[in-house]
Amino acid sequence: MRLRIGRLTKPHGLKGGVKIELSTDEPARRFATGAVLNLQVPESSPWFGKHLTVKELRWYNGKPVVFFKEVPDRTVAETVVRAILTIEQAEDELPAEPDTWYDHQLVGLTAVRRGVAVGQVIGVEHLPAQDLLTIRTSHGSVFLPLVKNFVSGVDLTAKTLTITPPGGLFEPADDGSGEVQPPELLDIAPEPEGDGPDQA
Repeated sequence: MRLRIGRLTKPHGLKGGVKIELSTDEPARRFATGAVLNLQVPESSPWFGKHLTVKELRWYNGKPVVFFKEVPDRTVAETVVRAILTIEQAEDELPAEPDTWYDHQLVGLTAVRRGVAVGQVIGVEHLPAQDLLTIRTSHGSVFLPLVKNFVSGVDLTAKTLTITPPGGLFEPADDGSGEVQPPELLDIAPEPEGDGPDQA
């Protein structure tokens, strides 16, 4: 499968650098020198069907800038902006950090509470404080922080996500609507780095 790792936004400087909007938590790994990246561009683009080879990843004021072997100057860089960068990756490959998963590996898992299936993961949101799972249930969508307090296990082989949510979170609302009311984000400390999912 192809995994999105970033999007080129605009040229930086005169030597071919391009600013990038990252879609990965592993930029040093994905943009290592020599890495060959696929390009997702319109068929009318001069880059259609081509690849880019990473020469160097630099950081300017905390923002990533990538230099490519095929992009020698600003003029060429202007032709490749807005391109989406992807890599080939096996669907079952895990991130380098332990207890982390890619979004596509979490989406589709069956959420299990006390041995009973209560819903299915349909989305992952990456918020500043914590990552948030969207779980579709028979009563509507439930939002569950992806932290060890509430997610005790992920089994990709069995395609299950074992959860221990706060009481009432997976129960129908009492207002007669039959829908689960979206909870407030819980005021809990973020998990140590490596305990949440990885986008790429």
